[in-house]
Amino acid sequence: METSEQLKELVKEKYSQIAEQNRDQNESSCCGATSYCSTVDYTVMADDYSKIQGYVPDADLGLGCGLPTEFALIKEGDTVVDLGSGAGNDAFVARSITGEKGKVIGIDFTEKMIEKARVNAQKLGYSNVEFRQGDIENMPMAANLADVIVSNCVLNLVPDKQQAFTETFRVLKKGGHFSVSDIVLVGELPGGLKQSAEMYAGCVSGAIQKDEYLSIIQKTGFSNVAVQKEKRIILPDEILKDYLSADQMEDFKKGKTGIFSITVYAEKPETCCAPGCCD
Repeated sequence: METSEQLKELVKEKYSQIAEQNRDQNESSCCGATSYCSTVDYTVMADDYSKIQGYVPDADLGLGCGLPTEFALIKEGDTVVDLGSGAGNDAFVARSITGEKGKVIGIDFTEKMIEKARVNAQKLGYSNVEFRQGDIENMPMAANLADVIVSNCVLNLVPDKQQAFTETFRVLKKGGHFSVSDIVLVGELPGGLKQSAEMYAGCVSGAIQKDEYLSIIQKTGFSNVAVQKEKRIILPDEILKDYLSADQMEDFKKGKTGIFSITVYAEKPETCCAPGCCD
C-alpha cells in the first residue's frame, strides 16, 4: 500500500500529464487519473459548464464531477479560494461573480497546472485571479481569509481528508462557507467491482463512504452541513456483468449502494470553540 507521500507524488505525476492534454483527451482517460481504460463513458463524471457565466473552454480539462460554483452562493466582492484549481475553470467562473472588487485564489499541487492556469488568466487580463502551488493539507495562505471555498472532484484524491477540511476551516472567515463536489461511496460494492470502477473512472480512487465524508466535515467544526446535489455514477453493464448476475445487476441499479457525485455545503460558525476559529 502506498504511503501518503507516494500517493501525492502519483497524483502530481498524473496531473502533470493531464495538464498537457485537452478536454477530449482527458475525458477519454478516466477522469484523467488513469491510462489503462478500454471502455469509457466520458460523461460519467463531468457536468456541463458551457452555459455558465464566466466559462472559459481553454480552462476546462473535463476533470470535475459537479458544478460547485453554481451552488456556492458567491457574492460580488467576495474572496474565493478554489482547491485543486487545475487550469482555472472554477476560478474563472467564480471571478465572473465576484467581479473586479473580489479576489479569487486557486491552489493546485501540480506545477504544470499552475503554469497553465496563469497563462489562461493572463489571456483574460484578470489582475484579481491568482494561482498558488501548494498542498491542500497545508495551504499556502493566511487564516480567516476566504469568504467562500470551492473544490471540484479533488478532495477524494487527498490522503488525509480530515487535515484538508481542517485547513479549509482555518482559511475560511468566521461566517464563511464552502461548496465542494466530490465522489463518495454508499454501501459496500460487490466483490472486485470497486477496483473495476476505478479503472473505468479514475476519480473513484480515494473515495470514501458518504457518511464518513459528512462526518469528517461535522467533526471539523462546520455547521449547517447539507448535500446540495447528488448524482449516481452509472457503471456500464460491461463492468457489472463480470461481478453480478442479471438479477443482481437489476437489484444493484435499483438499490442505494453505488458510487455518487455529491456537492456539499457547510459554514464556519460566527462564534465557536473549534480549532482554527480564532487563529
